[in-house]
Amino acid sequence: DNSDELITKYRTCRRQVREGSGEADHHEGMSTDDELTPAEVTEFQRSKDNVLEDSRKIFEDVHADFCDIRKILLKFQEWKEKFPDSYCDAYIGFCLPKLLNPLIRVQLIDWNPLEQNGTELEEMPWFRAVEEFSDAKEVSE
Repeated sequence: DNSDELITKYRTCRRQVREGSGEADHHEGMSTDDELTPAEVTEFQRSKDNVLEDSRKIFEDVHADFCDIRKILLKFQEWKEKFPDSYCDAYIGFCLPKLLNPLIRVQLIDWNPLEQNGTELEEMPWFRAVEEFSDAKEVSE
């Protein structure tokens, strides 16, 4: 592929420049080829801020009962307890992931698993709500 050949030539040229300048602290595989320029970082941050701002508006016209995962799961829990046969016949266990997917995705837009001081997945409110729903005991009557 022509682009791979160009990248290889570019890296070879950079290595030769480093060797000629006496840079001894470079470690192979730790190349700076992928570093962003300050302009690119600024543009990325601006784009990220725009996406986050838009994501806050997604559910602004939705009633709270239908965009809060805990409230949605409580409704399903009530259905499960009051009408277990109907709940089972509707295959709700298979439907819930598809139903909750958009709500969870919106909450994960700003989540970065690589950040050391970021929120752990298990600490997020949606995760706890799903965990509590999964652990809820069935009515034994």
